[in-house]
Amino acid sequence: MKTRLMMIASTLMASLICLPASAQPGPGMGGMGGGMSGMGPGGGSGMMQGGGPRAGAPRDCSLAPNPAACTAHREARNQAREACKNTAGPQRKQCMQEQRQNFDCSKAGNPQQCEARKMAYKECQGQAGPAFRQCVQQKMPPADCSKAPNPARCELHQKARAACQDKIGPEHKACLREQFNAK
Repeated sequence: MKTRLMMIASTLMASLICLPASAQPGPGMGGMGGGMSGMGPGGGSGMMQGGGPRAGAPRDCSLAPNPAACTAHREARNQAREACKNTAGPQRKQCMQEQRQNFDCSKAGNPQQCEARKMAYKECQGQAGPAFRQCVQQKMPPADCSKAPNPARCELHQKARAACQDKIGPEHKACLREQFNAK
């Protein structure tokens, strides 16, 4: 009887000790995987591969509405990463912004809008954050809604942008919500 009780107790103890280890996610289940690969906490899938925290599998450009523009955008992004690979922090951000200015707009989906955005970025160069976004929005010419796939929706967006152009942050979002809900 005593031996039987000891076996049951030993089995129970072993299962309780091993349970937390078996409950850890494996390499394909969102865990860090790789064991002793040198990655620290938070260095899971997508991080440390040069793509940043939101990087996933590359987009299949053959499925994009404009495959040529998608491919050109991907090439420009890769060239910018290569040019800025030896920088970090604010210097890398600045380098990436400068590299984005070198994008060839002739390959863009909407070349006129691309050129206008490049000009707006140059004019707002010294600003950052919400002030930069607001400056770019004010410098961008209004979209030509007659060429849009959905002209009515384009017009609605133009009116909302005009009504909310002087607001930033949460106030801007609230203003946009009001504009889109007021029908």
